[in-house]
Amino acid sequence: MKKRISIIVPCYNEHEVINIYHEEVIKFLNDDKYDFKIIFVNDGSKDNSLEIMKDLAQKDNRILYVSFSRNFGKEAAMYAGLEAAKKINSDAAFIMDVDLQDPPYLIPKMLEEYENGYSLVYAKQKNRNGAKKSTTLFALAFYKIYSFFTGDKELSGGARDYSLLDRKVIDAFLSIKDHKRFTKGIYHYVGFNKKCIEFEYEKRVAGDTKWGFRKLLKYAFLGISEFSEFYLIIPKLVGFILFILLGVDVGFQIYNAVSANSFAAFNWSGIRIDFIALLIDIVLFYLFKLLYDVRNQSRHRPIYIEDESNIESVNNEAE
Repeated sequence: MKKRISIIVPCYNEHEVINIYHEEVIKFLNDDKYDFKIIFVNDGSKDNSLEIMKDLAQKDNRILYVSFSRNFGKEAAMYAGLEAAKKINSDAAFIMDVDLQDPPYLIPKMLEEYENGYSLVYAKQKNRNGAKKSTTLFALAFYKIYSFFTGDKELSGGARDYSLLDRKVIDAFLSIKDHKRFTKGIYHYVGFNKKCIEFEYEKRVAGDTKWGFRKLLKYAFLGISEFSEFYLIIPKLVGFILFILLGVDVGFQIYNAVSANSFAAFNWSGIRIDFIALLIDIVLFYLFKLLYDVRNQSRHRPIYIEDESNIESVNNEAE
């Protein structure tokens, strides 16, 4: 029996690219061992992306689509795609960008590693030759800062969402219900045996990127805040400064008392102020910690809202 492999493709205003992507990706879906399905996720596009997907679905029975009621973001689109892949009983699923910056020619290699027993096969750019220098510098800085705050040494510069997840990883991924998601961090969190495949940087084949600097900055901050206790650095830093000031103040008062040869010269008022400030900061630290704990337990909003889909048609055919 053939293994079913789904390819999840998030799209937001990508009418210029979808047909080009389809023409390219089907060149690498000719392995008779697999039953391939391409799941386009229309993330509330305002152009005619959905109409193009529907047209392709009429011509190619491997094409499925899920369309959102509005734009929920790429992270929600990837989650919805994995849910769809699970609904149609996929043995494994790819996640890849429609702009062909995730090259389809890696599909056979990633499937080979999957067959070798790896549960998660992900792709990483060897370099960013041809990319904007400002974007490259920002990416390098982000990965360094992310690693520092989260302790995740596996996430390195050039890592992409382009990946192949087996059924266990799909289930683990879907079990995480965070409303605000950072997929690269989730890959590390769920564990399993991983394999990294490197490739040369690829440019978009058409259209413009939907990731401007502000959006990238916001996404980077999301990744750091979601997989670290970033805000705790504030009371930690303040506490460190107050501790140093307290030590300096105590030392200075001891020096004054010794110089005057009188314990009465020891001024307690300044030390008391430093000590009280330090105690307040410690309380703030644990208050921040409590807020993080509450945050981690209170996320129950839906990650996306579906408007229409043809996913059920595959299950009906199977029955």
